[in-house]
Amino acid sequence: MDTTELLEILSPEGLRLLDSLPARRSDDDVVGTVAALRKQGHSPALVAAVLSQARLRGRAVAKFGDFASRMLFTEAGLEQATRLPVAARHAGRFRAAGARRVADLGCGIGGDAMALAALELDVLAVERDEVTAAVAAYNLAPWSGARVEHADAADVDLADVDAVFLDPARRTAGHSGTKRLADPADWSPSLDVAFGHAEHRPTGVKLGPGIDRELLPADAECQWMSVDREVVELGVWFGALARPGVGRSALVVTASGTAELTAPADSDDVEVGDLGEWLYEPDGAVIRARLIGDLARSLGARTVSRDIAYLTSDTPVETPFAQVFRVVEALPLDEKTLKRELRARGVGRLEIKKRGVDVDPAAFRKRLSLQGTGSATLVLTRVAGRHTALLCERV
Repeated sequence: MDTTELLEILSPEGLRLLDSLPARRSDDDVVGTVAALRKQGHSPALVAAVLSQARLRGRAVAKFGDFASRMLFTEAGLEQATRLPVAARHAGRFRAAGARRVADLGCGIGGDAMALAALELDVLAVERDEVTAAVAAYNLAPWSGARVEHADAADVDLADVDAVFLDPARRTAGHSGTKRLADPADWSPSLDVAFGHAEHRPTGVKLGPGIDRELLPADAECQWMSVDREVVELGVWFGALARPGVGRSALVVTASGTAELTAPADSDDVEVGDLGEWLYEPDGAVIRARLIGDLARSLGARTVSRDIAYLTSDTPVETPFAQVFRVVEALPLDEKTLKRELRARGVGRLEIKKRGVDVDPAAFRKRLSLQGTGSATLVLTRVAGRHTALLCERV
């Protein structure tokens, strides 16, 4: 979205038209909708801008729920925005730490700033991109304690701020078609600058979960968070925002609630043991936080092979930190053998998981020529160092 498109949307006619439309789905009759809106006398530029926003609002429901219907978005801003339930947890840290005025440096479209303002914290939301700053200002308009400043974060006076939140831009500039920046020195602000704020005040930094762990400071709390089994972020917390004695955390958020594993540091792995009847696939947040060993000890489990993040036990234990499978049979990782065994069992729907083997699950499934009405899970991995296929049932 460029400035011209934003001005079209922010006009009285544009906002009325946008709010009159439902969130657009990919299977909607776009041609028919365009024709109907043009027949009503709306300009081609306005129709294009409004329909683009309606499409983004439809996608944004997954992150912002009902709030999406009253927000504006850019393509890149929506992709990078924090999910509202996650932003609420960020905001809760600042309130618990006693912060009253928080600077959100690199606020994007304003998702985290909205959550902070909703807890009645004063928010200085800073965004260097002009269009994105305008979108954030629109999204934050309902909260009197929030102010958006179009500026570079490095140029903002933070004298009256008692805590800082940063989500460094890790993609090239623009509102769509952006590319990831691999070098943390190229982020905006750079990782060193982001962590440097912690020398002056409590600071939280949102990062991608796959960051090189060697870059993480030893004096911070590092929390990996997953939502519905997808690892969505790493939060690095300093000062009063960090919890005493917590260096590593895995927070798992599902429709059933939240659960957390914490430890002072990476946990020691457990020993490799015999394959039992039950297989556990740890949540990605547990794996990223390197708390697999602590999880295994809580389950009375062992690892199936060195450096493989599957656990096994002889008795099942329900846990929010892993998906549980019953091992029906351990088979050689051989296509002909597996095709014969699956056909004999009438398996026509097959979920394939892999870890520690070089296999393309989609291509592998196609070569198995599945037939039948049954379903199963096939785990391709190493057991005691050997390539193995585990035919499993989900619990």
